[in-house]
Amino acid sequence: MDLSATSSPVAISAPAPIEAEIPEFEIRPSRGWVAIDFRELFHYRDLLYFLIWRDVKVRYKQTVLGFAWAIVQPVVNMVIFTTIFGGFAKFSDQVPQELRDRHVPYSLFVYAGLLPWMLFSTGLSNGGQSLANQQNLLTKVYFPRLFVPTAVIGAALVDTLISFGVFFILMFCSGMIPPWTTIFMPVLLLLTVLATMGAAFTLSALTVTYRDFRFVLGFMVQCWMFVSPVAYPLNPNAHWKVWLLRLNPMYGIINGYRSSLLGEHWDFAGLAIAIVEVAAILFFGLYYFKKTERRFADIA
Repeated sequence: MDLSATSSPVAISAPAPIEAEIPEFEIRPSRGWVAIDFRELFHYRDLLYFLIWRDVKVRYKQTVLGFAWAIVQPVVNMVIFTTIFGGFAKFSDQVPQELRDRHVPYSLFVYAGLLPWMLFSTGLSNGGQSLANQQNLLTKVYFPRLFVPTAVIGAALVDTLISFGVFFILMFCSGMIPPWTTIFMPVLLLLTVLATMGAAFTLSALTVTYRDFRFVLGFMVQCWMFVSPVAYPLNPNAHWKVWLLRLNPMYGIINGYRSSLLGEHWDFAGLAIAIVEVAAILFFGLYYFKKTERRFADIA
């Protein structure tokens, strides 16, 4: 029998494709102490570089002077402080004797104090409000939240490095040669960055939870400047005043900058106290930030 004449083709359906199982990840707030995941921070390091560069560009975007503002701001502050504190208040007569013997201008004395203070104040002011200003970013995508205030401090560090160049130019114009103690500047700069990070971590987390801190920040930074020897020298004979100011970590840091850059007498006790206080501020800042981080997306 010829089967080809009576048989009809039968359609054979192909098997349905098996859908690939897509893994799902659910991010939940952890409980208790949250340790810093340094491997995660290292994995997202490119994002930190991008955030720092973004903050640098946004700060001077659509400005006439651009990056020249990083030079203009400290120079103008130096002129104002030199005129008020050195000219009117006559604090220039109280400059330490070792600096007067080297004929260090009072303007450089002021500028050396402004270098760490402008980094600290800028990082504290902008970093303290960084999380509140990045609400959309916090609620839409996951990334290490520590990068938000850290990026602001990194952008302020770029301005500080530019200000260092201006400082050395002013030194050479004054006929001065940086002392050999300038080699300690990287350590002091790192200490300043750590102090700024610890304070910014704490205040940024507080600002997200309590929005009143947005108004407290500017007032607090201004008060902190007046209790720090940014533009005025201290009488070494007033021991109780010195010990009182040593409770301020910025006292030891500012004094260390002047000792390193200008050859002023080192206050090792004040510097040691500053190191201990910076370590405590950084540890507390990280602890409070990580403890509050679990609620950022809900209250931002």
